[in-house]
Amino acid sequence: MTMNNASEFGTADLERMVEAFADLSLRAGEIILDIRARGAAVMEKADHSPVTEADRRAEALILAGLAEACPGVPVVAEEAASAGHVPATLGDHFILVDPLDGTREFIAGRPDFTVNIALIERGSPIAGVVYAPMRRTLWAASGHHAWSADVQDDGTLGDARGLVCRGWQAPPCIVASVSHRTPETDEFIARFDGATMSAIGSSLKFCLLAEGEADLYPRYGRTMEWDTAAGDAVLRAAGGVTITLDEKPLVYGKRNQANDVDFANPFFISASREGVSRIKGEVRGTAR
Repeated sequence: MTMNNASEFGTADLERMVEAFADLSLRAGEIILDIRARGAAVMEKADHSPVTEADRRAEALILAGLAEACPGVPVVAEEAASAGHVPATLGDHFILVDPLDGTREFIAGRPDFTVNIALIERGSPIAGVVYAPMRRTLWAASGHHAWSADVQDDGTLGDARGLVCRGWQAPPCIVASVSHRTPETDEFIARFDGATMSAIGSSLKFCLLAEGEADLYPRYGRTMEWDTAAGDAVLRAAGGVTITLDEKPLVYGKRNQANDVDFANPFFISASREGVSRIKGEVRGTAR
């Protein structure tokens, strides 16, 4: 599937791309589980964040697969970017890869880590997959269609289940990070009397919103685009939205930022479209 930056992805193109993303994420998941079973040495990157053999081997597999399945589409992947290897230009379409989102969860022996692959079109995530190897569940988005499926014993995906965000619940169920909770997050949560909490790692927070199991995901903490793009694609396709603290949609492909590094996200709130309309005026905090 060769695309140039002036081209548009049709429905069939997106579906084929998501099939390739899903296949690669399942294969990467097997690598991650194999390394988890025998124990993974933990190393430190230049930014002092942890990285393991699982991150690097999963990314190598995904990058090789994308080069074959999607030639001509630029790819920004976490470990390559950390080493300074990013495409010179991105154009209208590019792919974001986080081969092991939730590395801290993985290192701690918790199950909430994922493989994330997403296609960005002019700043918006329009397709992607989130695969949770320990849960054996994959979430996917293609255009305006979101679905999930479980991995069968033979390694194939079972029947797809459509995903739609639920209507606003009061008090809301709020999902938050396990490893990156901040005082600003707690202050935001405190604005909703009686809110219930669900703490979960990685991009699974987006998936809970897309499944209609939660209502709000406030992120007053650092994320990078590869952390969020695939889950955000699933959420948007299921009828949700991710907005920054100035109530604008979160965009992707951010480079040459005045106050941060390339591909760093500002703080954001994710919710159903109805949810966002209900909390207008509450979306405040320390913007970056």
